[in-house]
Amino acid sequence: MGLLHIIKPGMMMTVQDRGRFGLLRSGVSPSGPMDFPSFAIANALVGNEETAAALEFAYIGGTFSVTHPALFSVTGGAADIQVDRQTVAPWKSHRLLPGETVSIGGLRQAVWGYLAISGGIATEPVLGSRATHMRTSIGGMEGRALIAGDELPLGTGEAGPARRLNSVWRRVNGAIRVVPGPQDDYFDAAAWNTFLKSPFTISDKRDRMAMMLEGPEIKAFRGNDIVSDATLAGSIQVPGSGTPIVLMADRQTTGGYPKIATVSSVDLPRLAQMPRGAALRFAAIPQARAEALLIAQHRALASVLAELATT
Repeated sequence: MGLLHIIKPGMMMTVQDRGRFGLLRSGVSPSGPMDFPSFAIANALVGNEETAAALEFAYIGGTFSVTHPALFSVTGGAADIQVDRQTVAPWKSHRLLPGETVSIGGLRQAVWGYLAISGGIATEPVLGSRATHMRTSIGGMEGRALIAGDELPLGTGEAGPARRLNSVWRRVNGAIRVVPGPQDDYFDAAAWNTFLKSPFTISDKRDRMAMMLEGPEIKAFRGNDIVSDATLAGSIQVPGSGTPIVLMADRQTTGGYPKIATVSSVDLPRLAQMPRGAALRFAAIPQARAEALLIAQHRALASVLAELATT
């Protein structure tokens, strides 16, 4: 079994797989990648199964080496990547040999990046998943962000040929689509008009748990306290300050603020990748439309993964 050496970790670098599901009733957050399509493409480029674990980082990737020959890929956004000072491209897989060092610089026009290694990160699963949830210290590497000197076990198997995308994976533009509710009736017509017709910007108060938006206050005429109920990835809570808070992958499983809407699953990765200061608007769509869009995205992603070409 090979090892991945962390020479210099990226920011907020953690082990993530698809997530930890079926445990919300027990108060366990799913975790998993902030940008699932980019995560899935990274794994596919190195020949991993979709259930394999990879590394997620914010803004800057870091420096790494391996003890056995492997393929690696970097996705999420554009980045400067070098293997022993030789520049290689993101969104492709490349061979990495023992003794070589790969360095991943800052992401451009993205926040979350993914480093996949052939064989996958083989840390011990916790509650059926290798995904890291730092607030409860479970999964990944001792439930924490990676530090210099960490050694991560890699799964077994041949590295296989290097791969590239045969078609470009594109993120759509336009408004962030939301499904109203579940507490949409806590907000009157004036609040909804503000929410849907005013611009918001991404603040610097963000992490894997949530992001706060800057913009006009949203007022809940029925008050800002509810009996705590379940939250989803994309739930938009409105506390007494009137500042919308979008819950993300490491969210708490219940919350006591009214939720004006839920970001559609198809647009949540795009929202997660928006840099600080980026402007956005919301557009309300029915639940059935949100489901149809997500199904279409899954089909488009499956098509991209099925058409990978060898290099």
